[in-house]
Amino acid sequence: MAQQSSFDVTTGVDLQEVDNAVNQAQKEIAQRYDFKGSIATIEFSRAEGTLDLTAESEFRMDSLFDVLQSKLIKRGVPVKNLDIGDIKPAGGDKVTRQVKLKMALDGDTAKKVAAAIKEAKLKKVQAAIQGDQVRVTSPSRDELQAAMALLRGKEFGVELKFGNYR
Repeated sequence: MAQQSSFDVTTGVDLQEVDNAVNQAQKEIAQRYDFKGSIATIEFSRAEGTLDLTAESEFRMDSLFDVLQSKLIKRGVPVKNLDIGDIKPAGGDKVTRQVKLKMALDGDTAKKVAAAIKEAKLKKVQAAIQGDQVRVTSPSRDELQAAMALLRGKEFGVELKFGNYR
């Protein structure tokens, strides 16, 4: 029997890079003239994988989010993996927004990835959902490379990572 080659399709963000981006954004907000004397905070909860933003108005919230997003992009954090919540009024004049980090493939996205591979009808390439990842196997490494190229070309709503290639 031929040797089976495989790779795993996952997603996620580097929490340390998110932490660094939050710290840089807080420093910039502290020094920006348009935020002087106003309430604008970013709280990062590593355990829950959430970012809680608080500002005085929707305009300031948009500016705060733009600063955070630019820092995340500079640090190489995929912005596709942010689940951006709605702006909600908080007590007083404040508004809040919660941004969740997508750390793993959810069931729907994993099904879409597996279906995309099956629809492409690549020769002897099989996709199996294993928890929060998709394992793609084939006897041909060239077919696996073709499967990676196919997945990179499609949009799944998250940044796909390919690992464990053997």
